[in-house]
Amino acid sequence: QVQLVESGGGLVQLGGSLRLSCVASESISSFYVMGWYRQAPGKQRELVALITNVGSTNYADSVKGRSTISRDNAKNAVYLQMNNLNADDTAVYYCIARLSPNRPPYWGQGTQVTVSS
Repeated sequence: QVQLVESGGGLVQLGGSLRLSCVASESISSFYVMGWYRQAPGKQRELVALITNVGSTNYADSVKGRSTISRDNAKNAVYLQMNNLNADDTAVYYCIARLSPNRPPYWGQGTQVTVSS
């Protein structure tokens, strides 16, 4: 069972930046994909960004251009840098990891991000 631990959330000013981190309990070098989802109150969980084991990335339109996902296999970690935050970015952010396309994903416990004005 892979454990994913997120950190870096908190209260951020409108227009500010933050960096979320997710550390896995084992080597991520062979993980097919890792990434981030988020869930705002009363809304469904949605994709934020994904990164594959060969470095390909995919971003939701809502964060494209102001977010960067990266992974550090040596640290078993994936990161999400988000800039120019707005109220719609307020949500619980979940780390996800998938060992292969045909296996169910692992989820972290989530970290709260609140953007205030």
